[in-house]
Order: sequence, then structure tokens, then C-alpha cells
Amino acid sequence: MILPIVAYGNPILRKVAEEIDPDYPGLEQLIADMWETMYASNGVGLAAPQVNKSIRLFVVDSQQVFESMEPDDEDRDKYPDAPGIKKVFINAYIKELGGTPWSYSEGCLSIPKIREDVQRPETVTLEYEDESFELHTETFTGLSARIILHEYDHIEGKLFIDHLPPLRRKLLQSKLKDIASGKVKVHYKMML
Repeated sequence: MILPIVAYGNPILRKVAEEIDPDYPGLEQLIADMWETMYASNGVGLAAPQVNKSIRLFVVDSQQVFESMEPDDEDRDKYPDAPGIKKVFINAYIKELGGTPWSYSEGCLSIPKIREDVQRPETVTLEYEDESFELHTETFTGLSARIILHEYDHIEGKLFIDHLPPLRRKLLQSKLKDIASGKVKVHYKMML
């Protein structure tokens, strides 16, 4: 089932999400609904707070980024994580950040029609549980690391705009206000 995406301004996007255990009610269906919602919204990642659940859960599919690149696309060789990942992350915590910070234009389903260059570390080592609650410690790089860090921010109550310089954030205030008041129209269902 496609779930509505929580829009900027909703307080759930600013809460630090809670850990869950295997007994969390309806978890398997929630994960399936998050995948369906993410794909229907043309996203590459989706965190549970974005579907109004304040829990430490997010999904990432960076494979589709690489699949959508043309074979002769010069960016294809720029990212060391090709062909990407498709994973569920539960109760994730960052263990280490590394590499040279780099800039990339990010957007967010909860903050539609705004894209900004965001600096993020090149690699992230994450401790997380998969959908079977098996514990993993894994290092991610490139676009996969960036998407993970973006989604991880959501479970920590942060948004990509928090990484922008104060003046840039100030310049976005009227657009953000329009999103929070429901004036921005998108092709997917949003929830204020």
C-alpha cells in the first residue's frame, strides 16, 4: 500500500526515532509499504519518520541510480559503489565517518521541489540490523553512503537542509513555508 509522505513542518521529522524489536506490530507489511511508497514517489531512500512512524527504520535502493545511467555516462565510473545496494536498515547507528567530504545535489520527498548541494563524508560505517534482525557492521561508500546518511539523518530528527549554510537556509524559508502549508503540489500523496 502506498503511504502518504510526511511534509516538511510536521514535528515527527524533528524527533529522534525509537529502536524497535522483532515484535514491532506489522513490521513486514510496513517495510513492504515503504518500498512501494518509495518507488511510487521516485525516491531512492525512505525513512520511517517520513511515513509517520518514529522508529529507527529506513530503506535504500541506490541500484536504481546506476540502472538509470546510460552505459556511456561519464558519471558511471565516478562512484565506487556501483552497481549500488538495496537494503533495509533497522536500529542503525553510525560507527565511523571517513574519506574526503564531497558535494552532491540532494532532494527529499518530504521537502519537494527543493534541491541543494550538500557536503557529506565519502564513507560511513554503520551498525544495523536487517529485516531478520541479524546484526551487521558494514562500510558504505559513494552514492550509497550519501543516501544512507540522508536517511540516517531522518531517524535522528535532521533534514538535508540542516547541512546548508545559514544564509542559504534563510533564502529557502518562503519555499519551506509553502511546503509546510500544503501549497506545493507533487505527484504523490503528502501529509501535513
